Amino acid sequence: MANTIDNSVLSNMNLGAAAKQTQGTSQELSDSFMTLLVTQLKNQDPLKPMENAEMTSQLAQINTVNGIQDLNSTLEGITGQIDAGQTLQAAALIGQGVLVPGDRVLVGQGSDEVDGVATTPFGVELDSAADQVKITITNEAGEVVRTFDVGALDAGVESFTWDGTLSDGQTMAPSGSYRVNIAATLDDKPVTVTALNYAQVGGVVKTASGPQLDLGATLDPVALSDVRQIL
Repeated sequence: MANTIDNSVLSNMNLGAAAKQTQGTSQELSDSFMTLLVTQLKNQDPLKPMENAEMTSQLAQINTVNGIQDLNSTLEGITGQIDAGQTLQAAALIGQGVLVPGDRVLVGQGSDEVDGVATTPFGVELDSAADQVKITITNEAGEVVRTFDVGALDAGVESFTWDGTLSDGQTMAPSGSYRVNIAATLDDKPVTVTALNYAQVGGVVKTASGPQLDLGATLDPVALSDVRQIL
């Protein structure tokens, strides 16, 4: 009597084909599995024929493989559409000013002119409301040059502009890069806060994880999800 093809062997082949995403088309896979199934039927033990449940299980696995391939094709198409949509959204931001996570403030260059001093805006993002928010600005040496007691803020994003004056209210800050530190509390308990800095979108960079915004040589590219506010 001819050798039989064990049912578990066929099952493993079916699952292996699905896991490895065989290069053949869905129709080719169906043809191959049907050939194996017919061969198994021809070589089965007449005294122990394949039961209906076993045959149904084999046919179900064939349909599963076909379904996986069809699903993969559909997901690839959806992913491509999402990437294209995100690229268009990112391209629409070219030339726009945005607030993204960061603590940099520039004096002597930027988008806002206050009393003849150009400064870049900055922002605060609060996970929850705070009854006390304090902003501290330091120079490159780490020295405090200005502080602001903002008071209470609701959860979300708020943008601010520093006029460039130092703690005495008269002296103007020299041109350069400064840092913003933000502390927020509610009932004397810390509230999670994120500092946001200003940047201008210069272009779109295509990456494996999706389009990213080019913010210039001094800042790393960021994803669309990093944009907290468009100014």
